Amino acid sequence: MENAVSGDERAVLLGMEPSELQAVAQAAGLPPFAGRQVAQWIYAKHVTDVAQMTNLSKQGRARLAEMATVGCRPPLERHESVDGTVKYLFPAAGGHYVETVFIPDGRRATLCVSCQVGCKMGCAFCMTGRQGFVASLTAADILNQIYSLPERDRLTNIVFMGQGEPLDNVDNVLRAARVLTASWGYAWSPKRITISTVGLRKNFRRLLDETSCHVAVSLHHPLHEGRAALMPAERAWPVAELTDVLRGYDFCRRAPHPTGQPKQRRLSFEYIVFDGVNDTLRHADALLSLLHGLDCRVNLIRFHAIPGTALRGAPESRMLRLRDYLTAHGLFTTLRASRGEDIMAACGLLSTAHAEEEARREAAPEVEK
Repeated sequence: MENAVSGDERAVLLGMEPSELQAVAQAAGLPPFAGRQVAQWIYAKHVTDVAQMTNLSKQGRARLAEMATVGCRPPLERHESVDGTVKYLFPAAGGHYVETVFIPDGRRATLCVSCQVGCKMGCAFCMTGRQGFVASLTAADILNQIYSLPERDRLTNIVFMGQGEPLDNVDNVLRAARVLTASWGYAWSPKRITISTVGLRKNFRRLLDETSCHVAVSLHHPLHEGRAALMPAERAWPVAELTDVLRGYDFCRRAPHPTGQPKQRRLSFEYIVFDGVNDTLRHADALLSLLHGLDCRVNLIRFHAIPGTALRGAPESRMLRLRDYLTAHGLFTTLRASRGEDIMAACGLLSTAHAEEEARREAAPEVEK
């Protein structure tokens, strides 16, 4: 059973599907159709407490509240960047914390969601990887980053690009995606959601088969040895094998689709550009070869320096040369704008190591003098 807070053994309703909500409602002595009512109160009306579900009987609400909690937990900290980006610190099950980033951009507003506390992938350029793996988030903890976001009603897009590797917590990530896209849930189009991954063999096909959300692959180097030096996951499953799998799936086409019905899912590759590591035309040619035949785009990303690494970001001129060269050779390539660097909210900078350490110190018994 998922806990709402440490020491609370009540079931968490947020993240449950209709059949599960029906079972909880019946266990509380409510009629079976009350499960649909509870789903509407949570996913359509965003209540924060069972007591607000006023079309349930007063006695039924009391019994349900003894057994379950909505699972709504507001952020503990808020930091706003000079560019309008906002980073939030959310509490999670087990006394843990995660960071979430809200990125407004005109009429578009994107939320960068976390799925784990820390990460096992150990990428050389990522602060979350430096933190190490602490815990996987429950589906309720993932969804709470949206549910309890002050700017929730402004959101147009969600990207699973925060802390953690989505395919290392695939059950809860896919459950969260179902809630977001189901007619009984948030009823969002899958086109509003992007799930990013370094590429794990075990669960990659589940991502492709069980959801229609956009897919983003963290690439960062087109050659095996170069990528393995940056991303240990490359040694377990080379990206060349990953792209072979992707060729078996249909993605969006920039040209008109032969059937007249364009595909809904977009495929992109994330590529942080490092000075002298992956920024030459030789690397660009390797990218063209690796991604040949895929309907995809490449997003070039500036490197945001982290302590203890010799990696440096490539100069703007070299990033522009890469973009223009790849685009001229038929690979649609963009230069992603950097947001929130001054509050450690930009790509690769998220970490709750400090918050986790503070919590451990507070929980530890005082040492007698």
